[in-house]
Amino acid sequence: MSYEPRLKAKYTTDVVPALKEKFAYKSSMQVPKLLKICLSQGVGSAVSDKKLIDNAVEEMTIISGQKAVAAKSKKDISNFKLRKNVPIGVRVTLRDNNMFEFLDRLIAVALPRIRDFKGVNDKGFDGRGNYTLGVTEQIIFPEINIDKINKIMGMDITFVTSAETDAEAFELLKEFGLPFKK
Repeated sequence: MSYEPRLKAKYTTDVVPALKEKFAYKSSMQVPKLLKICLSQGVGSAVSDKKLIDNAVEEMTIISGQKAVAAKSKKDISNFKLRKNVPIGVRVTLRDNNMFEFLDRLIAVALPRIRDFKGVNDKGFDGRGNYTLGVTEQIIFPEINIDKINKIMGMDITFVTSAETDAEAFELLKEFGLPFKK
């Protein structure tokens, strides 16, 4: 017997019937899916201090449970003292089981640890059914040891769905349990 994440099972049993009823889909194959979750973190001060990128890669790997890679700059920008192909960020793309495990930890553990949390903003949709959520501190994840970090940095979490509209994506993420503001 193979392992199946809790939210993956919830998608087939609860989310598909609920969305099928709400949007009157003829087939369950028309119901939008969560395709991937992309985590990205810009480390602008890494231009002067190379150790910051290594620390960010290590932290992002711990948070996501999958090896993160350094994102390199595409061109020279003299005002920022930036050269081409210098690492200035960290990114990781989660799919399938890793994606559902991360989403479960984000909803159940990390988001409630944010100070004065009243729900995530519903204005992060891009018009094509994708949602981006900004997190200001990486210390909301319980995997991160607060004593070992040297700089508090935020990150962007992008949920890429197969939904055609923002309304469908909103309902999909709401059914998964993402706490949107009232």
